[in-house]
Amino acid sequence: MATPSARDRILDTAARLFYQEGYRATGIDRIIAESGVAKMSLYRHFASKNALISAFLARRHDEWMAWFRQDVETRLAVRPHLDVIADTLAEWFGRDFRGCAFINVVAEAGGDTRAAEQAAAHKAELEGFIAEIATRLGLEQPQAVAGEAMLCIEGMIVRYQMRPDAAVVEAGRRLLGRLQG
Repeated sequence: MATPSARDRILDTAARLFYQEGYRATGIDRIIAESGVAKMSLYRHFASKNALISAFLARRHDEWMAWFRQDVETRLAVRPHLDVIADTLAEWFGRDFRGCAFINVVAEAGGDTRAAEQAAAHKAELEGFIAEIATRLGLEQPQAVAGEAMLCIEGMIVRYQMRPDAAVVEAGRRLLGRLQG
């Protein structure tokens, strides 16, 4: 197996630390030390910490959306109901869950407009996917359903981050089920 490139090692390390410990709490020196690269190497690949955060968010978006879409689609094939989204979220919550990277970055990043734009774009794509599902399920006003589902999804994510309890998933499942009627 090939050794990861310096850029990949930096990004892997930053991704782990940003998600586990936060964006502000994670310093560049720690990323350099744990990734085993020279400072010049980091800055050759990422001009600033904000550029590294942006690269992390881009990768996180691609990976998370691919996983989420596949998991939801698999569940929909067996049970065509909007509430299967709660089961997909439960799957995510059962792993190394530290909240939504995009919600977290908006809360932490302050004036980083690029990060805020990436977070908004991520949520817009997620809402678009939910609208696609609502359309396929034949629900009236699929865009409105998607907006309401997003409130439920985001609420589940934040609530579970604050209080990891299966009751959060159950409540989310009921609310998503009510959207389908």
